[in-house]
Amino acid sequence: MDPITRQELLALLQAGTVQLIEALPPDSYAAEHLPGARNAPGPIDAELAARLAPDRQNVVVVYCSGPYCNRSKSTAEAFARLGYHDVRVYTGGKQDWAEAGLAFEGRRTHPADGTAGKEGHHAA
Repeated sequence: MDPITRQELLALLQAGTVQLIEALPPDSYAAEHLPGARNAPGPIDAELAARLAPDRQNVVVVYCSGPYCNRSKSTAEAFARLGYHDVRVYTGGKQDWAEAGLAFEGRRTHPADGTAGKEGHHAA
């Protein structure tokens, strides 16, 4: 799987040509996830892949907590095995996103902005 940088991911998000997949447990996803991401907490089969990433023309970008998390790589490999042609891994994951001060969706935001745990608030 080819890696993707935060800048490349932001460009794809802005263009609307990416299907973003978080490869972490449901509680982690519910707490905070990258905007527009869908959750793939475990093994991927053809049915789940089609629900998570129905448009095979778009790039599929998989991420997890950060550079030392391997869940994103194994999930991306599963999408590739199922016939998705442009699958990439955002190795920086949530850690890189937070360090850049970018917004999350979910129950809480990154604690650095002082609003952790406040429903509906997103970092700027």
